[in-house]
Amino acid sequence: VQLQASGGGLVQPGGSLRLSCAASGFSLYYYNVGWFRQAPGKEREWVSCISSSRDGSTFYADSVKGRFTTSRDNAKNTVYLQMNSLKPEDTAVYYCLALQGTKGTCYRVSSFAADYWGQGTQVTVSS
Repeated sequence: VQLQASGGGLVQPGGSLRLSCAASGFSLYYYNVGWFRQAPGKEREWVSCISSSRDGSTFYADSVKGRFTTSRDNAKNTVYLQMNSLKPEDTAVYYCLALQGTKGTCYRVSSFAADYWGQGTQVTVSS
């Protein structure tokens, strides 16, 4: 059972990246999946969440609303975070986490409740 985040890299301000959170050993269909980030010397910050596929609602932190979009591909058992109009302050290690839908909603995910955590992927926004 594993949750793996990927897709990070170096991008110029104003650019885009798409992060992936892929699950193996279990189906993300029944899970709320969130993203959070942590920059050096700063507290971790919740970024977004997509509800389990029975609902599919999406939620975003104010700092990324209108720029980031989360979605899921059930066939690939993967959740994505499309990040557009990136800013230097978006630089951080990004993590994904999954909470089974029967254990709570994205509200709990925003408080970092999770059954599974993925390893981080570095996103650097710099010219």
